[in-house]
Amino acid sequence: MTLSELLQCVRETPQNMQVPASWGQGRAGFGGLAAALVYEAMLAKVPQGRPVRSLAITFVGPLQVDTPVSFEAEVLREGKAVSQMLGRAVQNGQVVTLVQGSFGASRDSVVEVAAEPAPAIPPLEQCQSLPYLPGVTPEFTRHLEMRWGIGGLPFSGNTSREMGGWVRQRGEVEREALTVSHLLALVDAWPPAVLPHLKSFAPASSLTWTIEFVQPMPRLDTHDWCQYRALIEHAREGYGHCAAALWNAEGELIALSRQTVTVFG
Repeated sequence: MTLSELLQCVRETPQNMQVPASWGQGRAGFGGLAAALVYEAMLAKVPQGRPVRSLAITFVGPLQVDTPVSFEAEVLREGKAVSQMLGRAVQNGQVVTLVQGSFGASRDSVVEVAAEPAPAIPPLEQCQSLPYLPGVTPEFTRHLEMRWGIGGLPFSGNTSREMGGWVRQRGEVEREALTVSHLLALVDAWPPAVLPHLKSFAPASSLTWTIEFVQPMPRLDTHDWCQYRALIEHAREGYGHCAAALWNAEGELIALSRQTVTVFG
């Protein structure tokens, strides 16, 4: 199933879904997809005109593929302009993904500060693609394509603090508007920025993830490439703290991301 098909499925039957193995990541389902599906369940209960401002995501446990899972959402508080939401993915009676979200309408303000410019990333044609290799790369990379322009590939021994390049959906997907749910998958497609520091394979995973969306977002569709850069701010004792951002091809800021990651190597 494509990303768009899975998003449509959770809109129609949030209490009765399975994430196919083609969206796997090691022993679990792809975290970016899990976050996107929970977000869709939350969005269904948010009033019109309140776009998402921030999401705080905790990966409580692995989401098993090809296993029933339900996506739930509740309104914590609904004010004049802001809705505070809580969403969760529940599998076998246990919460596996937890998302707290803030959705807010725009308001007049004298404060307006432009985003810092996007980093200098080499042109798409000059960047190295991470191919989908069955049994080698995570299964979900058959759906998402990354091209490295900053730093090194995972397990390459590259000790740069930075990692990034270009990202979009792989293959001939239907052209449609790129939504926040699509963007969650694109941002989380990138491996933890600490992995290039390793010279051999070791497992790693996201522990917590916060992401903030610039509103109004630039208009994008599912054929567009986005630019991504992650920066390691600190890593020690098996944990890394990384800040990242996503821009469109013209350098307009889309989202700001931060993750705490675990690495077993």
